[in-house]
Amino acid sequence: MLSPFPGMNPYLENPDLWAEVHHRLITLIADELVPQLRPKYLVAIEKRVYQTTGEETVLVGIPDVSVGRSKTDSNDPVTSTVAVASPPRLPVTVTIPMPEEEKEGYLEVREVETTEVVTTIEILSPKNKRAGDGRKSYETKRQKVLSSETHLVEIDLLRSGKPMPMVGRFINSSYRILVSRSNYRPKAELYPFELTEPIPAFSLPLRQGDTEPLLDLQTLIQELYHRAGLDMRIDYTRKPIPELSDADETWADNLLRQQGLR
Repeated sequence: MLSPFPGMNPYLENPDLWAEVHHRLITLIADELVPQLRPKYLVAIEKRVYQTTGEETVLVGIPDVSVGRSKTDSNDPVTSTVAVASPPRLPVTVTIPMPEEEKEGYLEVREVETTEVVTTIEILSPKNKRAGDGRKSYETKRQKVLSSETHLVEIDLLRSGKPMPMVGRFINSSYRILVSRSNYRPKAELYPFELTEPIPAFSLPLRQGDTEPLLDLQTLIQELYHRAGLDMRIDYTRKPIPELSDADETWADNLLRQQGLR
C-alpha cells in the first residue's frame, strides 16, 4: 500500500517511527545509486555514534571519586572493621537517566580509484535540528564538508526544529533539500517544498563531466512506506506528531477523508 500523501507523509516524522524511516531511506538511496554510479563510484553507508540521556548527549569521563572493592572479603567478621551507622532518614527512590547509544547514518559517494569522498548525503535527524551537542557536532562536520572539495546534499524532511543556517534571505518552508556543489560555493541549490507538494527530484553532484543521476526521493518514500508496511502502523484518525499548522491540518483532514482513512 502506498502513502496517502502526494509528497512527504507527516506521520513519518513521529519520533516513534523516524529512526526506522531514517535508516530505511538511507539504505534505499544507496541501493538506488549503486547501479547508476558503478564502476567509477561506490556508495558507503557511514554512521556517527552518540551517547545520550533523554534529550542530551552524555560526556563520559573519569569519576572524581572511585570506590573499589578490597581484595579481602569484607564479609569476613575478623577482617571487617568498618562500623555501620544507621542512616538519619530513609532514602527516596528515584530514576536516573541511563546513557543510550544512538547511531546516525549518512551516505558518502567515493571515487573507486582514489577512494576520495566526492559527495556526502545527509538526512537530517531531530538531534541535528535541536539545540545541543548533537546539532553542534553536525554543524562542525557540515562546515568541514563546506570547506572541502566535497559536494554536500542535505535532506530535511522534518518540520520541527531549527533549519540549517543560510546567508541572506531566509526561505520559510516545511521541508527543504540543499545541494551544495563544491565548485559553486558559496552559492547552492535549495529545493523548498510544502506538505501539499511532491518531494522534488534533484541531480546528484559528481566529478565535473560525469553524468549525474536523478535522485527521486518521492518514489523512494513511497517504496519505503510499502516495504515497511507503515499503513498497518499509522492511525490516521489521530493527528500527526508534531502537529500540523491549522491550514495543513484542514488540507490533510480532507485528503484522508477522501481516501476513507478518517
